[in-house]
Amino acid sequence: PLLKFVFITEGDMFGVEKKRKRRKKTNYQGKAIQSFTELSVGDYVVHEEHGLGIYKGIEKVERDKVIKDYIKIEYGDGGNLYLPATRLESIQKYAGAEAKKPKLNKLGGTEWNKTKTRVRGAVQEIARDLVKLYAARQEKAGFQYGTDTVWQREFEELFPYDETDDQMDAIDAVKKDMESRRIMDRLICGDVGYGKTEVALRAAFKAVQDSKQVVYLVPTTILAQQHYNTFVQRMKDFPVRVDMLSRFCTPARQKRTLEDLVIGTHRVLSKDMQFKDLGLLIIDEEQRFGVAHKEKIKHLKENVDVLTLTATPIPRTLHMSLAGIRDMSVLEEPPVDRTPIQTYVMEYNEEMVREAINRELARNGQVYYVYNRVTDIDEVAGRVQALVPDAVVTFAHGQMREHELERIMADFINGEIDVLVSTTIIETGLDISNANTMIIHDADRMGLSQLYQLRGRVGRSNRTSYAFLMYKR
Repeated sequence: PLLKFVFITEGDMFGVEKKRKRRKKTNYQGKAIQSFTELSVGDYVVHEEHGLGIYKGIEKVERDKVIKDYIKIEYGDGGNLYLPATRLESIQKYAGAEAKKPKLNKLGGTEWNKTKTRVRGAVQEIARDLVKLYAARQEKAGFQYGTDTVWQREFEELFPYDETDDQMDAIDAVKKDMESRRIMDRLICGDVGYGKTEVALRAAFKAVQDSKQVVYLVPTTILAQQHYNTFVQRMKDFPVRVDMLSRFCTPARQKRTLEDLVIGTHRVLSKDMQFKDLGLLIIDEEQRFGVAHKEKIKHLKENVDVLTLTATPIPRTLHMSLAGIRDMSVLEEPPVDRTPIQTYVMEYNEEMVREAINRELARNGQVYYVYNRVTDIDEVAGRVQALVPDAVVTFAHGQMREHELERIMADFINGEIDVLVSTTIIETGLDISNANTMIIHDADRMGLSQLYQLRGRVGRSNRTSYAFLMYKR
């Protein structure tokens, strides 16, 4: 500024032309079960005509002087069904032998037909309600956005990475929805770190170009802060006002009028929130919101375009998308240079923990240590500190004071903390490319979806990343 001299590059004036390599896409096709390796004697199986029975293995049976293999299924009245081994497609596995014992059907009884009729009726009732809701949305005309502006193209050129083909397909589909008269309701389903946020960024920017407000709904305050930083950074060269609402914000800030784009937790669903002209609702990780929150979301969704982002969709959301009630875009192609996460399941071993942490610190990286109990998390952090005395170890959990938690997360993001011992508050959306080792304590106490989300916090750069899922015998 003192020299009154400005240096402008060719890229600043005309944008940077990106030469993208088209990847050869692999088509994954489903395959019918060809063998009995997934079935063990004692497993419960369901036959489409006869109902629930117990698989008793394969028996050789002679018929018309020909010996053939038959699947033996035992039913509740002691009757046995012998099914030719070539008819494997007519049975499905119900649950493993260790599952809670269900009531078996009787061979030739009426109970199984009654069950099928009852379930069919319940499914039809749910389908009627859903179709009614979505038909009402289809009948209404949504706001029709204009085609991409010069600013839109400039904004997209500022994306510092190469888009994958799946990302481009999803972005094109979202824009097509927004430029039509239909009310958009699209699910973006993709693995953690596969670029769902960039799809949302471009949709939000497009909505703001037509003077519409955007709400980006996230499940945690930490994720709200991180997305806020991302949106502000990406949109700093454009006249877009980004706001954040969460419990971290002061009451005065929470009450002020919302501007172009607001990122927030369920606080944005409160009755005192007044929207000037809401055009787009983006829901990040819908499965993390409770029933009460979803009821409030429904009121926002009547004539608003909706974009839902998730790595682990709840069955109802996924089913609605597969059935065509909602549109769906799938991101299954990993970003360029992204390496798979090396995942190990093992019995808890202090020597292994020390080795894993030291290896990560040796390459100037950072480590997540997940321990999901608040009562003694400080003691666990102390034990980790004793294993690696030269490292900076800090613990964090959701019951801390807001500003203390915010400070710890900021320090970790800035690289001032080597090992973060944390509860599962980090599981949603946290994106720190320098943290590439995760150790999960008592992994057997967590759900599969939760472990999947947690593991996705590492491996967000081109470094090889490691996830250790540890359990006690």
